[in-house]
Amino acid sequence: MNVKAKKKLGQHFLNDENIVKRIVEAILEENPKDILEIGPGTGMLSKYLYNEGIPFKAIELDKESVSFLANEYPDMEVVYGDFLKSDLKTLINPDSFIVGNFPYNISSQIFFKLIENRDKVPVLVGMIQKEVAERISEKEGTKVYGILSVLLQTYYDIEYLFTVNENVFTPPPKVKSAVVRLKRNKRTSIDCDENLYFRIIKESFGQRRKMLRSSIKRYLSLIPECRFSTQRPEQLSVEDFIELTKQVESAQAKDIEKS
Repeated sequence: MNVKAKKKLGQHFLNDENIVKRIVEAILEENPKDILEIGPGTGMLSKYLYNEGIPFKAIELDKESVSFLANEYPDMEVVYGDFLKSDLKTLINPDSFIVGNFPYNISSQIFFKLIENRDKVPVLVGMIQKEVAERISEKEGTKVYGILSVLLQTYYDIEYLFTVNENVFTPPPKVKSAVVRLKRNKRTSIDCDENLYFRIIKESFGQRRKMLRSSIKRYLSLIPECRFSTQRPEQLSVEDFIELTKQVESAQAKDIEKS
């Protein structure tokens, strides 16, 4: 039984065993107790992880792949469904690793879902588009540093592990890929309004060429001497954005008191 890669699902099946083994090593180095694989496809990665004896589950949106895996690995637990629409409370156990060769068209959405469920997922190891891997792992001061960089780095330490060329996939994608590993950091709280923090980051990068005094004027108008006002968003670290949010939060509270 053959599984055909489907363009609408963004499927590019990895066919190089050496690359698979390197990904498996990156996962096992962190001593997983439980693993969820997103989009196993033909099971290139699944078969190695399943044979490790670690509690393993996969979720797959392609019915053809689900049937193939059921035939090849009848004892493997494969859930038919959409990861992005799934409730992780019922899908994974506490402290589950998330792994996979992620479809390029949903990798950012997977990361946003990871942020929402950060207390349940200590580690993610995934293959994504090289450009996205560089973006999320970069620190402040670079042009590729953006919203997802800040939000992910707030809660995870990110390692760019290695680059993967196009010719190890069927069909080959038009861009290079990269494997990244995200490990939950020690931050348990950002000690400010999280929703406000997210809004400030998103609005700041929404006009990234402008100084913050222009892009988030509605917030900084309350803080006349804010030290970040003449900076652009890519110049601010995670700690800077947290400090900025605290200043805004404090200024808003004082403004309410006056009124």
